[in-house]
Amino acid sequence: MSQDNLVGRTIAGYTLRSHVGEGGTAAVYRADHPERGVAAIKILRSRLGKDPVAVKRFLREAEFGKRVSHPNIIRTYDYGEADGVYYLALEWASGEPLASFLSASGRLAPSLVAQIIEQLGAALSSAHGSGIIHRDLKPANIMYDPTTQTARLLDFGIARDADDHPEERLTRAGFFVGTLQYVAPEALSGELVNEQADVYSLATIAYHLLTDTLPFPGKSPRELFQQLLTQSPVPLNQAVKGVRFSPAIEEALMKGLERDLKKRWKTIAEFANAFCEAAKQEKPKKDGFLSSLFRRGGDGG
Repeated sequence: MSQDNLVGRTIAGYTLRSHVGEGGTAAVYRADHPERGVAAIKILRSRLGKDPVAVKRFLREAEFGKRVSHPNIIRTYDYGEADGVYYLALEWASGEPLASFLSASGRLAPSLVAQIIEQLGAALSSAHGSGIIHRDLKPANIMYDPTTQTARLLDFGIARDADDHPEERLTRAGFFVGTLQYVAPEALSGELVNEQADVYSLATIAYHLLTDTLPFPGKSPRELFQQLLTQSPVPLNQAVKGVRFSPAIEEALMKGLERDLKKRWKTIAEFANAFCEAAKQEKPKKDGFLSSLFRRGGDGG
């Protein structure tokens, strides 16, 4: 069965209506279900269906999704093998990837960033409470509805169980998993990471939302790799010329970006609480930039 021609087919009761996206391992479709209504269906690429590791990783994503229930995490309905393909059925979420929203709107006001980080922090705390480390936090893996200002986490494709033994990993030692722009430095060796790796990634997302830039200026993977391992991130108040945030915001965020785990926030809740408290107290700036901040849903920047 060709995955290029699945529109119109019915897989495990889900009728695929349109193709909406592609990933490295799966295609995503909008589908209808007689009981659940509209759903998103991920179909593992046919060439990977014969790869035991790829299949195990795909099914693990589904298992993790089923294991965590939280309003800010996209629900997993069901998964398995049907009609010759491996599928994962997810709740259809309104909105757009946070990456697309940021690209269209530019840097966001601290108050709006605080709302987003507060929601994601709660979702990740729930995942961590269930023993799941996400490991691939990035704006592209977050759905955002600007109408309701709701952020929801998705894609547990490379998540891992915090109780995994090293020999049970699905990636080889020495090879990191994640997205280089958002990955924690300790993950670059390919070793198992803990909740603090997600803290680092969430802090990077907050930095990106506030500044529309990233903590490290490297333009190539090699540059970024070296900077992550050997350099300190650009301080928040040096990221954008002429833009300043309160010392409390910068301190909370930069502590989340510490390479030294002893200095980094220990939990997602610690980081999210400190950052959001500081960001919500940020006062509006009396300059020409204020009006654009209001258009982006906040009151300061």
